[in-house]
Amino acid sequence: MTAAPTPTSEDTQVYLPDFCAAGTLFIVLLVAELVAIVLTLAAHEPGGQFLLQLSKISFFVLWLTLLGSAIMCQLRKWLEQAGKTRAFLLSFASLEITCLVVAELSWQLMWRFGGVSIIDDPHSEFLLRTFAISSIFIALGMRYLYVSSEWRRSIVLEAQARVSALQALIRPHFLFNSMNTIASLTRTDPRQAEEAVEDLSDLLRASLSSTRDRTSLKEELEVAAIYQRIEKLRLGDRLKVRWNIDQLPMRARIPSLTIQPLIENAIYHGIELLPDGGEVIVTGTRDGRHLQIAVSNPVAPGKARNKDGNKMAMANIRQRFELAYGSRASVSIDDSNEQYTVTLRFPVDEDAS
Repeated sequence: MTAAPTPTSEDTQVYLPDFCAAGTLFIVLLVAELVAIVLTLAAHEPGGQFLLQLSKISFFVLWLTLLGSAIMCQLRKWLEQAGKTRAFLLSFASLEITCLVVAELSWQLMWRFGGVSIIDDPHSEFLLRTFAISSIFIALGMRYLYVSSEWRRSIVLEAQARVSALQALIRPHFLFNSMNTIASLTRTDPRQAEEAVEDLSDLLRASLSSTRDRTSLKEELEVAAIYQRIEKLRLGDRLKVRWNIDQLPMRARIPSLTIQPLIENAIYHGIELLPDGGEVIVTGTRDGRHLQIAVSNPVAPGKARNKDGNKMAMANIRQRFELAYGSRASVSIDDSNEQYTVTLRFPVDEDAS
């Protein structure tokens, strides 16, 4: 009989935000104030004192939110080890108890010392209404967090699957051409054939081991350079690559397998179709807290291969950039003046110098 799997903290950590973080607290307080406005509008009667009612409800709701966030912050370690179902039940119970305790204290303090209540209801009705409203909003909030976390998780899994598919796509036609080139070199230049085998081995090793979401810019550029050297053996003087990357911080992180596919597309859809070949230019610049890498190649007028593979690679890179950086990064294409240029723009890590 196998034991039940122990819940991992990763699932719960994605499910529940970090209530200890200032950014999370700000968003929660903002939502709480919106809830207070909705409750005030729902209870407001014509001729009533709207601002006074709003101030009382806002005071009550914001204190509830602050105390609830503090409790969720303190319970974070236990929630991460509890699994999704237990985390939900523990969070719901803790927040509900907090709401009822604060509601009771607020009622007692305001009636005994101020003679006013937050809502003009009898004691039991006030507690019951507080319980019902808080239950609805807590349940809806927890449900939203769960659905959004599952959505983000599905995107991550899809992106990882796309990376694996991209790794597999490197091999078929490229491996076939590379092995043919190496086979011919074994007869004409055994030493160069040996170097080509080593380069091919390094490239495949890097490709197969590239399971991380991000890698250093140095490693990514090395993979692209190895790929270029192997293709250079096949195309000879028809292929030239210029690397203008001195401004780039090599410790910066970038989604893995992003530059090499751009070099591959530049060669396959550009250089190979030109009778005299051409030059691929890789340019890297830094603009404050952002890096920009552009890969440019000449195109043959009136000649084009099936662009489905190119479109899939570009869609893959765009999706992984959006997943990694959101709106802070961009992937743009300029297809003009018989030049095809893809530009990657993304934020640099704080520790990359």
